[in-house]
Amino acid sequence: MSSPIVECIANYSEARRPQVIEQIKAAILSVPAVSLLDQHSDLDHNRTVLTFCGPPVQVEEAAFRSIAKAAELINLDEHRGEHPRIGATDVVPFVPITGSSMQECVEIAKRLGRRVGEELGIPVFLYEEAASRPERKNLEDLRRGQYESLKDEILTNADRSPDFGPSRLGPAGATVIGARYPLIAFNVYLNSGEVEIAKKIARAIRHSSGGLRYVKGLGLLVDGMAQVSMNLTNYQGTPLARVVETIRREAARYGVSIHHSELVGLIPQQALVEAARWYLQLDQFEEGQILEYRLVETQSEAETLPASDFLQALADGTPTPGGGSAAAYSGAAAAALVAMVARLTIGKKKYAAVEDQMQAVLVKAEDLREELTSAIQRDAAAFTAVMQNFRLPKNTPEEETWRQRAIEQATLEAAHVPLEVATWSVEVIKLARQVVEMGNLNAISDGATGAALARAALSGAGYNVRINLASVGASSEAERMMSELCELERRASEEEAQIQKSLAERGGIASA
Repeated sequence: MSSPIVECIANYSEARRPQVIEQIKAAILSVPAVSLLDQHSDLDHNRTVLTFCGPPVQVEEAAFRSIAKAAELINLDEHRGEHPRIGATDVVPFVPITGSSMQECVEIAKRLGRRVGEELGIPVFLYEEAASRPERKNLEDLRRGQYESLKDEILTNADRSPDFGPSRLGPAGATVIGARYPLIAFNVYLNSGEVEIAKKIARAIRHSSGGLRYVKGLGLLVDGMAQVSMNLTNYQGTPLARVVETIRREAARYGVSIHHSELVGLIPQQALVEAARWYLQLDQFEEGQILEYRLVETQSEAETLPASDFLQALADGTPTPGGGSAAAYSGAAAAALVAMVARLTIGKKKYAAVEDQMQAVLVKAEDLREELTSAIQRDAAAFTAVMQNFRLPKNTPEEETWRQRAIEQATLEAAHVPLEVATWSVEVIKLARQVVEMGNLNAISDGATGAALARAALSGAGYNVRINLASVGASSEAERMMSELCELERRASEEEAQIQKSLAERGGIASA
């Protein structure tokens, strides 16, 4: 089973200072296992949407770090933009993707909200599925009057008191945090500069004004063009094509037409398929007719057999995958061997006394194999991020300072991944010791081989941790990581000594 994945689509009140957005992105990517999927920055809105995903705990931490960084760099008293906002980090929704539930996302929103309020002193309002009361479910209600009005009202109006944090606004404003289902952020531009037309159309299509059920909309002026800015909260209940055609008909009433449209962030593929089905009138269309869908179905088995492809990629003359990925690969192979020995022990009458221990070993070994397998790609991605930051501009002292900081942060992340591999490898060695001590005697050498591969993974990961930490220089984080690595190596040596002892006692195998 794949690891649970949660998505976060955070909105920040900044787009005109790229260096600020880069620092917020770096804060997000400083958390291991978190991937940045998309960035959309709008200069007129002066707003950036960053979409990132990963395991729930890591995504929650990445969101917190980004909110802290935005509060440090964005002053709402100086901010100007077309889009409504009440905070430097304006809204932070969590969306369940795979292996996660809406309730889990609600809990993430509440934990994060409490932490932001207590540690950062930023007022937090919960919305959508995490809303503390019905009148706070809709984002537009919470943002009514924007930062400027909320700054006064939060002091005296109990209805404007936050769910967490102080009842006063600082330069970072307030943040809205919640949980919701996937939505589509979609803008339609008209071939007119009359913003009043866009406002009338937005009023006609949004649900709160009697329009389409799952549409929220505003009329804005962007790049000299009237824009209908929307969130489609349920693209199945209100399909994208229906929204576009309604806008087209409404625009015709005022003698204008659609100039073009744009997506903000990501869109579910199914929404595009449904739009194509509607516009092309494909009444007998089946999704199996999509070439890419069919290829995924027919090639899914290949994904479970990556060994030859990985080894070929490792042998190619490219920087990635490299030693860190190879270490993770060795660790995954080690965990697989431990799982094999456990399976060869379970169900055998001769080993009934250790059945429960072997069952526990099997579960842990399979979890570790999955983690180490995912680290193969994560290590390569971390190194790629370092290389990308070396290509950042350095034409001014400010750009040079930011570039160096971004490189250091990415390099620390490139050290975090192999440190995780090292940690998991020691756990595999501990499991290998158990199967060598108690497992099927006929497979004792397989358990020992697993331990040897795990030690090789630890050594390889250690080299990568050290080379990356040497690049960032002295820091408390680097010292902590180096201390952790040394402790892991010490524990591994102790486990290996016990393995050698069991090999001699049970199998008559002397250490080399």
